[in-house]
Amino acid sequence: MKTKWRNWLKAAGVRAVKTIAQTAVATIGTSIALGDVNWAMVASASALAGVLSVLTSVAGLPEVTDEPTRD
Repeated sequence: MKTKWRNWLKAAGVRAVKTIAQTAVATIGTSIALGDVNWAMVASASALAGVLSVLTSVAGLPEVTDEPTRD
């Protein structure tokens, strides 16, 4: 059971970091097009995206299976 939680946390963390990076890139790109990067907005939007990613992962991650793994 402990291994399953560890695997879930790792998979959810990887997804959250990727989502944060994608949101930051998109927000920076949009801000540059508008003429000025609001770094507080970039950080806020990216943090919110990371939280939402973790909450979405609660519904299930296809990377984490119920099959036992060997450590």
